[in-house]
Amino acid sequence: QVQLVESGGGLVQAGGSLRLSCTASGRTFSSYAMGWFRQAPGKEREFVAGINRSGFSTYYADSVKGRFTISRDNAKNTVYLRLNSLKPEGTAVYYCAADAGGMGTRREASYDFWGQGTQVTVSS
Repeated sequence: QVQLVESGGGLVQAGGSLRLSCTASGRTFSSYAMGWFRQAPGKEREFVAGINRSGFSTYYADSVKGRFTISRDNAKNTVYLRLNSLKPEGTAVYYCAADAGGMGTRREASYDFWGQGTQVTVSS
């Protein structure tokens, strides 16, 4: 069992930046691939970014590629999402998730554990 706690959300102007953090409980964090998803008001949750167990492989949704960066620090049991050049359509609740299978994919169903989410609001 893994518990995930996100932080770092807030209100930011368009063009601004935020860094989200997700800290996991337990000693096996490095065995999980990690992902970030988001859910905008009235929309389905969508994949944003993913990272493999070691952190050497990352992948992104086309809509955020070049603006968002996912990273992890296994010594701190934490995965990060740096959000640059934010747009109003980036307003959403951002969730981190852990994939016990360790492969990491863009599919929600691959992830076993989810955090409660952190709100990001981008004003125009």
